Amino acid sequence: MSALIARQQPSLAERLADLAVQALVDEADLSPKPGLVDRRGNGAHDDLHLGLMHASAQSLWPAFVAMADAAQRIGDVGQPLRETLGQLGRDGEAEMLRVTAGVNTHRGAIWALGLLSASAMLKPGAVADEIAMTAAALARLDDPAAPHNPDSHGARVCRTYGVPGAREQAQHGFPAVIAHGLPQLNASRRAGAGEQNARLDALLAIMSDLTDTCVLHRAGREGLTRMQQGARAVLEAGGAASLAGRRQLRLLDRDMLALNASPGGAADLLAATLFLDRLTPHAPAPTGSN
Repeated sequence: MSALIARQQPSLAERLADLAVQALVDEADLSPKPGLVDRRGNGAHDDLHLGLMHASAQSLWPAFVAMADAAQRIGDVGQPLRETLGQLGRDGEAEMLRVTAGVNTHRGAIWALGLLSASAMLKPGAVADEIAMTAAALARLDDPAAPHNPDSHGARVCRTYGVPGAREQAQHGFPAVIAHGLPQLNASRRAGAGEQNARLDALLAIMSDLTDTCVLHRAGREGLTRMQQGARAVLEAGGAASLAGRRQLRLLDRDMLALNASPGGAADLLAATLFLDRLTPHAPAPTGSN
């Protein structure tokens, strides 16, 4: 009987995939997020809703398992693992698009969480910084099979504005997560903000510094400036747990909607923050806690 019970326990790859999917669900559910899909509505999107975000997240579980399994099987950072992860990520994206009827819900999250899941498998028990730097080493390797699409929204924005995108964020070890998201999440928890407010503060800390290509694509420099300045204003007023901070958050949400701007890049990096937070040894808050 004990052997049967042992076989029924999820593998490490499955547990990492569980955490990755839960991070995406928790990011989607978090409310109120400026310009983004949440429990209140569709934000600045006319092709997304909360149910679709949940379905998309769940569809990615097999891809995250496969990427973590590949890391365990191959065993180290190198070209074979990078190319394998690239193909598995494209397979996961195809399944996501099938489930969402062609709507891009989590393309950036597949890149970020796929790299981090594989890196966590290579470095079991490592702290967030080490996992992020392992992911960076993988991201810096070339994938010859990756499609080159200079007309994608992200590529055009990076070229037009001369800014880094999701690829560079990963190649530098996810500085938005390590230097902004995780520190703010923990600082707000220590200040007694409550879990949902701490997560909102982490999102705002990411938004305050990130050159979010999703916002640049939809609203240009004006939208990016308003996002960054508005996010800083919320935090400077006391964060999402304070009355003054909530007033600033409502103003930021209003402006993001008026500009049709949705900080999707920041949302992906918040999911990465929540994923890494649950891998660290400081007993993070339970899934979905308030």
